[in-house]
Amino acid sequence: MSRAARAARGGQPPSALSVETAARLRLAVTRLGRLLRRQDEGGLAPTLAASLATIARDGPMTLGELAAHEQVAPPTTTRVVNLLEEQGLVRRRHDRDDRRVCRVEVSARGKRQLETNRRRRVAWLAGRLDELPVEQLAALDDALGVLERLTEPGPQVPR
Repeated sequence: MSRAARAARGGQPPSALSVETAARLRLAVTRLGRLLRRQDEGGLAPTLAASLATIARDGPMTLGELAAHEQVAPPTTTRVVNLLEEQGLVRRRHDRDDRRVCRVEVSARGKRQLETNRRRRVAWLAGRLDELPVEQLAALDDALGVLERLTEPGPQVPR
């Protein structure tokens, strides 16, 4: 637990309920992420898919910027971009102001693949949600605000 989190709790360690809930939430989110990735077309490994999504969301960007976003070493980023480029999902462009700088951007094919995968994931998840009783769906909808709050920037737990 971070110092900020401990201070917010009056210096108290996390409760048994918080620890249990955290463990269950981590497992459920991990499994849900895995199930959603299985809906994807194109067979991209998770690292490639995450990098492609980052480039689409925040690009065009340099390889160094991508490495920082993905929190991986620059050689890893180079390999990832090479693989994405070989598949026609990204392309490199020289910077207009500094020809020594190369930026990577998502190609039209990469955008199509991302959109197809997003539609498939949402459709699959919506279908699963339709299987829930209306009370559970409403409870999940209420819980989404809490989950969204958990993903907002805040104090980081030291590694």
